[in-house]
Order: sequence, then C-alpha cells, then structure tokens
Amino acid sequence: MTPDARAAIADACRALAADGLVKGTAGNVSVRVDDGIAITATGVVFAQATVDDVSVVDHDGRVVVGSLAPSSELGLHLAAYADDAVGAVVHTHAPAAIALSLVSDRLPCIHYQQLTLGGEIEVVPFAVFGSPELAASTGAALTTANAAILAHHGAVTTGRDLADAVANTALLEWACDIYLRARAVAAPAELSPEQRAEVVAAAVATAYGQKRTV
Repeated sequence: MTPDARAAIADACRALAADGLVKGTAGNVSVRVDDGIAITATGVVFAQATVDDVSVVDHDGRVVVGSLAPSSELGLHLAAYADDAVGAVVHTHAPAAIALSLVSDRLPCIHYQQLTLGGEIEVVPFAVFGSPELAASTGAALTTANAAILAHHGAVTTGRDLADAVANTALLEWACDIYLRARAVAAPAELSPEQRAEVVAAAVATAYGQKRTV
C-alpha cells in the first residue's frame, strides 16, 4: 500500500504543477496510510516529483519510510487527519485562492458545486507557514468544510482519497476565479440557504454527478 501511495502522490504533484496550481516547491500533498501518512518531503519541486520525494511518517511525525525530512507543513496535515473521514490532503499556492484571500475573509457560496466543498469557505487568518498556529486554525476550518483558504498563502483541500482531494483543489480554484471575476464588476450574489437545500434535495433524488445506466 505504501509504495502505491507514494507513487500516486508523486503523480499528483506533477499534475498539479502542470495545471499551474503550484510553482516550484510551493505546496505539499499527503495520503493516509496504515503506518501514518505519506507526505511530500520538504524542498520537492512538484514538476519533477518522484517516489523518493515522498516520505512516510507515523502518527507522531517520525519518518518511518524514506530518507528526506517531511514538508514543513506536516503539522497542518496531521491536524486535518484528526477527522477520520479524511484520506488525503492537498496544499497549494493556487493564484486565484491567494488573490481572493487578499480581498475577502471568505468565499461565499456562489455556485451549487461549492456544496461538495462545504458551501462557504473560510479564509484562515495569516500565520507563518509551518507554525502550530496555522495548523490549528486550518484544522479548525476543515472541521466544517473540505477546503480552507489561507490568507496571503494558498489553499488546503481534503478528500476521501487523493483523487477526491485533488478534484476539490481544482473546484476551489475555479470557484475563487469566478468570484473574483464577478467582484470586479459588482458584489457577487450568493445562494440562499433555501436554494442550497433545494440543490441538495435534487442531487440526492437524481444521483447527480454519478454514472448510472439507462
């Protein structure tokens, strides 16, 4: 399981770089494994990531597989995994998320697809990267959503597995971009609680977003 997880993380890193969601070493990715978590090492260039750039740490943060020190944001990842439903975490310095964090303290629910992220997304106040303060505030934000925006920093998304977390990263960046485009013209309208409830009911009734036979 661990070798597969490490390879999957390396693949995801290269894909995130190709999609412009990270630059250079600015980001980190992890997956829950039996031994603890597999996480990108510090200083990894995402576009060139390999299996050897991913370490496995136990629940106390000690490296048990690999020769490289884990990401400086290890504490943030461990905080996210306090939720047993989280299987993977992606942290990027995605441009639209950063831009939004400079002009707003939240991403309102402006599109129904945001409901898969938890609806409205909090912008976590600035704290130094790798700090216990940032880990604690981000972990708290992720208890009510699958995403958080870090002020002057970037974005964090969680998922049931790595594919889910990566998809949530792309969705969050898309929503941030739409919000910024709308805000350049006027104050963006938000979906009301009633409208959100109607969307949830319709999604459940129609199995929205799931493949099904006719």
